[in-house]
Amino acid sequence: MSHNSFGHLFRFTTWGESHGIALGCVVDGCPPGLVISEAEIQTFLDKRKPGQSKYTTQRREADQVKVLSGVMPQDDGTWLTTGTPISMMIENTDQRSKDYTDIAKRYRPGHADFTYDAKYGVRDYRGGGRSSARETAARVAAGAIARKIIPGVTIRAAMVQMGNHKVDRTDWAWSQVDQNPFFCPSARSAESWAKELDAVRKAGSSVGAVIEVVAEGVPAGWGAPIYAKLDQDIASAFMSINAVKGVEIGNGFDAAALTGEENADEIRMGADGPEFLSNNAGGVLGGISSGQPVVARFAVKPTSSILTPRQSIDSDGKEVDVMTKGRHDPCVGIRAVPIGEAMMACVLADHFLRHRGQNG
Repeated sequence: MSHNSFGHLFRFTTWGESHGIALGCVVDGCPPGLVISEAEIQTFLDKRKPGQSKYTTQRREADQVKVLSGVMPQDDGTWLTTGTPISMMIENTDQRSKDYTDIAKRYRPGHADFTYDAKYGVRDYRGGGRSSARETAARVAAGAIARKIIPGVTIRAAMVQMGNHKVDRTDWAWSQVDQNPFFCPSARSAESWAKELDAVRKAGSSVGAVIEVVAEGVPAGWGAPIYAKLDQDIASAFMSINAVKGVEIGNGFDAAALTGEENADEIRMGADGPEFLSNNAGGVLGGISSGQPVVARFAVKPTSSILTPRQSIDSDGKEVDVMTKGRHDPCVGIRAVPIGEAMMACVLADHFLRHRGQNG
């Protein structure tokens, strides 16, 4: 199985399966001399780990990271990166493979079961194996390293829509994101979402979500105009996340309904240099960062693991009904928030190193 790596100068490779002994990643291209600690990496993993509320899967994983290489311990308990590959491991401790016995030969509609079997001729039915979102824990660990590379850049994400319910942007406060189980920037919206998702969860169903990721402090000049566009790589990063079916930068699809006058981000000269009067482009023009906040959103489909029987077939070609048992997220978009932050960090770290390599 190839294609397990992401990035160019900052590059990570993930390994492991949902119900294997462990999973992890190897980060290559991290510059030497950066100060980092296991606690810093763990902070981001703790945001993504399952079982933190009734609105996520009740699989209980500590997601405790172990750094195996690429760092040198310091007297104050921190580490110094050495410039060599950083290998990190996260053990699986709460697998329940027996929950998947009934679907060992059955293809779950909406999952990768059929396509995985069609490509490889063998699939790990226990939680989806390599195609499981469990793999994203390793990406979050890689993202923690990436954040250390990009000086002065702040990356934040929030859930801005759950099902048909969009966030109340008049009530937006970043401080609210860590105050509710939905990573929602509006206290009012979070309260109404809780009631909605309670009903969905009790019905054994699921809903989708939209996540917005904002990177502030990105200077003008990162990216390239043709095959290494900054927004192209952001879109690729987000589309690689499980269950993501759409990505937009800035105004995205709404830009199609605007006139040229409405959509163009006008520029004036300010005290500290050029100032944009709007940010419809989402901080990227012609594939290159403009110096404005980089704003991107991705849409996450409802998880296909639901209690309502769905029509399908098995590996013998027989028609069957499939009902997924086990522990699943009624809205997988919730835990996609820290994953989106991590992938944005990895893209920006890669483009920072590429820009530095070309322009000094």
